[in-house]
Amino acid sequence: VTRPENTPLQEANRASCELRELGIQNQLLIVNGMLMQHDDVLSSELYRKQQAALADMPAELKNLTQYAVPLRAYPITGIANIRAMLTEDRFEQQQTEIDRTKLHRLHDLVDTLDAENKKVIFTMGKGGVGKTTIAAAIALGLAKRGRKVHLTTTDPAAHLKFVLSEQDGITMSHIDEAAELKKYQEEVLSKARQNGLSGEDIAYIEEDLRSPCTQEIAVFRAFAEIVEKADDEIIVIDTAPTGHTLLLLESTESYDREIRRTKGETPESVKRLLPRLKGKETEVIIVTLLEATPVYEAMRLEDDLKRAGLSANWWVINQSFALTGSSNRTLAVKANHEAEWIRKVNRHTHGKTVLLPWHPEEVKGDHLLSL
Repeated sequence: VTRPENTPLQEANRASCELRELGIQNQLLIVNGMLMQHDDVLSSELYRKQQAALADMPAELKNLTQYAVPLRAYPITGIANIRAMLTEDRFEQQQTEIDRTKLHRLHDLVDTLDAENKKVIFTMGKGGVGKTTIAAAIALGLAKRGRKVHLTTTDPAAHLKFVLSEQDGITMSHIDEAAELKKYQEEVLSKARQNGLSGEDIAYIEEDLRSPCTQEIAVFRAFAEIVEKADDEIIVIDTAPTGHTLLLLESTESYDREIRRTKGETPESVKRLLPRLKGKETEVIIVTLLEATPVYEAMRLEDDLKRAGLSANWWVINQSFALTGSSNRTLAVKANHEAEWIRKVNRHTHGKTVLLPWHPEEVKGDHLLSL
């Protein structure tokens, strides 16, 4: 199941390929959230964007039998709405106004980060909510205020280079998760062999190094090294370690236990980074969309962070239709349903909520400042 957007389609393709490698061939593709009618500028742009994403979907997905589920104006919750999902749209909805004076724009957040002299800034959230775009916009905003900024991500470096250029006063780096995992595995196995461990012990370590936790540790080490090398810069980190990773590593002792289990070592950069993340110079920004799943997943992430000793003060709500003023019936009612979620998030953050409109085009370069 996917959405008619580039990132979800890529994720669906990865899942499909992994299933085929396991011998599971009986696959169907369901594309959820297809806009069926477009009658104003905004809805026409959304329709065009969805069709372009579908046209560019990976070839493996194109070979699957496909079904489409329409974009509905109402939330797909409750038995009645689930029954109606495939057969009818519902537009009965009392108009609800949003008090925009209680919400922030992105420059308010960047001003706060600058004034409070934050040195390590994370953007976290569910996949596909726009963490890379928000991280790049924050980095550019801080650079325009005269700050020296380093932006790091696990997104491909080529993607970053067309979103921003280093001439903007920003340096950039890319963490290749697969390469970091391989590097860490080779390092651990090399030391194990040097210590004269038996073949059976080596086989056990190799099996252990294939666990998901090992990749999280490897990527976390790479983040730690970047922060360690750039003490004189503001570090903006996109696709940050998950709440699960931070819980796993919430103290040097628990990190050491996990490292010892796989016969590795704890780098000094990691030992220094963990306390730093809990300090006043670190800011965690949660990015979400105005739907039940992204909001509740963001709240669970926030709970994980709290248990790991980190707090997330600011939330950024991305891709809101409430700020677009569309006259299309589906999008207008959908925008109206957003009001409940906007109020819920704004209460949750005690007013530290940034609301950004949906953009038909990919936001990059100086257009990031429009956010």
